[in-house]
Amino acid sequence: MAQAISDDMQTPVEAEFTQHAGFLLAQLGRAVTRQYRAALSPIGLKPRATAALLRLRSGGPLSQQALGATLDIEASNLVVLLNELEAEGLISRRRDPQDRRRHVVEISEHGAKAVCEVERAAGQVEDEFFAALTGDERCALRELLARLTDSADVSSAADVTGEDC
Repeated sequence: MAQAISDDMQTPVEAEFTQHAGFLLAQLGRAVTRQYRAALSPIGLKPRATAALLRLRSGGPLSQQALGATLDIEASNLVVLLNELEAEGLISRRRDPQDRRRHVVEISEHGAKAVCEVERAAGQVEDEFFAALTGDERCALRELLARLTDSADVSSAADVTGEDC
């Protein structure tokens, strides 16, 4: 027979975990991802599709391989994602005139309009999620996270959106 663990017994373990910034970031990441999914759902997009559209809008047309590397997504999963985006009319793919083996991916006019809707939804999520922080604190947090992103060799939001504080 398993014995129930009281809340008092869990508190020291929880306190120990909350002392680790990585654990807190992981928890916050899951929480903000849930909010973004909910905000993007009426637009018909998921976070990974949104990241692809943002990258294409800010960086212009990219080879399929370069886009996959930027998004850190395997080629087979990228093809599925791009097929979905193309079917929705959000992107177009064409052969690279310099190298017919490569595909060039670019955002469509419809995709650019969807990104505008995404930006409005993202702004609302940011305002709600970071309401406890002042504008200066938000900017400082963004800068710290961008530094960590650079040191961890992960594409930062600035790389995707081209925005700074």
